[in-house]
Amino acid sequence: MEIPEEAAAAGDSVVDFSHLSLNAFSVDSMSDERKRDTRQLYLNYNRLASLPSSVGLFCNLEFLDISNNGLSAICEGVTRLARLKTLVAKNNRLDEFSLPKDFGSLQLEVLNFSGNRFTEIPLQCMKLLRLQSLSFGGNRLTSIPAEIENLTSLELLYLGGNLITAIPPEVANLPWLSYLVLCDNRIQSVPLQLTRLHSLRSLSLHNNLLTYLPREILCLVHLQELSLRGNPLVVRFIKEMTYDPPSLLELAGRTVKSRNIPYDPRELPSNLLHYLDLANKCPNPKCAGVYFDSWVRQIKFVDFCGKYRLPLMHYLCSPECTSPCSSNPQSDAESEDESSVPAYRLQRVLLG
Repeated sequence: MEIPEEAAAAGDSVVDFSHLSLNAFSVDSMSDERKRDTRQLYLNYNRLASLPSSVGLFCNLEFLDISNNGLSAICEGVTRLARLKTLVAKNNRLDEFSLPKDFGSLQLEVLNFSGNRFTEIPLQCMKLLRLQSLSFGGNRLTSIPAEIENLTSLELLYLGGNLITAIPPEVANLPWLSYLVLCDNRIQSVPLQLTRLHSLRSLSLHNNLLTYLPREILCLVHLQELSLRGNPLVVRFIKEMTYDPPSLLELAGRTVKSRNIPYDPRELPSNLLHYLDLANKCPNPKCAGVYFDSWVRQIKFVDFCGKYRLPLMHYLCSPECTSPCSSNPQSDAESEDESSVPAYRLQRVLLG
């Protein structure tokens, strides 16, 4: 199809060929000066099955949108766009074999491959060291490559709507990451290393398989928004409580320690003395009990800003010792962690 001349007249530096139902893209009718002056090129919402190498003739191009086509490959000509900063290629048919070999040589700052058919993030993308925003939402990713740590300029990482099962600890090596979107995946746990993301402001984890969060999540001092709705941790944390009944040895040890029964080291074997020294005090301030090998893993909802309840892992001495999980914000069982959180922290915690 021939491109209407008026389509290329959107502005001195903008060429807009979007929404024209184009099956092919040709710039033969454009002058060399026009191609040289173009900074933004819009080819979105067409019917392009392939992108011809002639796109590389826009030598000063900074922004390219090829979204909502039928593209299954990106041509080698893209790698000649030395000034390209933003590439938007949403909603096509691209996969990990669709990128040219030298794609990683580009100086991209924004890359959006959402809504495609990637099953893994191509390693060429891990060479885009100037990248500030990377989006692979709505693909078929099952994992995040450890090489993600190479993108040290990254500020936004959007991987929602995939099949990811785990967060690699290497994500914590992104010093400027402010927005991490991992919603609508199959993630079961959050690694402790994420507490090193000191620039993180928003963490989206809704609609995953999380049953708890590590207490270390409190170390994310700049976190303002945490989305957790649609995770089992909200509705199943009590039902999934497991508890091994204490042995007779533990019951005896608990009685000795909790009631302060005096004993003489000269009257007890050394192994029993050592065992009694291993007693753990129950963290419930309303409970004076202790435990040794038998304990209950529960979720404690820590109060933030008097409004939001954040579920954190907690250990108790028995199933009956449930006071720390009280939903009452004024409960005596609230920990010191709650009162130490500034009022401006976690402005949004979405649990439902």
